[in-house]
Amino acid sequence: MEKAGQTGSVHNTDCFSEGNLSRLKEIMYVGHFPAGAQLYWEGDPADKLYFLYKGKVRITKSTNDGKQLIIYMHQEGDMFGQVDSVDGSSHSFGAEVMEDATVGIVQQKDLEMLLWRHGDLAVEFMRWMGLMHRLTQTKFRDLMLFGKPGALCSLLIRLGNTYGSEEEEGILITKKLTNSELASMIGTTRESVNRILGDLKKAGAISYEHGHIVIRDILYLRDICHCENCHKDICRI
Repeated sequence: MEKAGQTGSVHNTDCFSEGNLSRLKEIMYVGHFPAGAQLYWEGDPADKLYFLYKGKVRITKSTNDGKQLIIYMHQEGDMFGQVDSVDGSSHSFGAEVMEDATVGIVQQKDLEMLLWRHGDLAVEFMRWMGLMHRLTQTKFRDLMLFGKPGALCSLLIRLGNTYGSEEEEGILITKKLTNSELASMIGTTRESVNRILGDLKKAGAISYEHGHIVIRDILYLRDICHCENCHKDICRI
């Protein structure tokens, strides 16, 4: 996990060249969705990709007890969704609009034709798919291997890499999230998040500035979550 940069500095489409990203945009049709809209549900046909021109979208997974776990929080410039070569494939996750969004939508049949025509785009698309699989793998590693403290410390580092701003006191996470939202991102309760954040504050690893979390000792967080020094493209929300 690398040092955090400025807010919005990394997108999951950075693996595409400017020319190939433009080719993808040329086959998109654009839709506008209000906050609270559902782009797709778990179990819907997996035959489209979505490019976020504006707004924010969260990717969720339902648990057996009916709760929702937030897997990703996508921002402007990100692409998400699922297209499979197997007929009848369905989405493993749901996608909910967090802020009014403008979304470019790519149909699978149009994508396949474009990839057939441009071999360099096909290679870059394979890299993008590999990146998305790696993001999912590291997310579930955080959730399963190092307990709730490890999962929360990893989440804070990811938030710092995605929404972080370098300040004198440390890395200021410019996006405000409630403890309930943090809890839903690591599959635990708000009370557990309250307790862990309190412990981190006592240890001097974090502090608060006008309601924003400041990471003051990132090495302390890395030690708890057994950081594997993932590239910043992977270590993000």
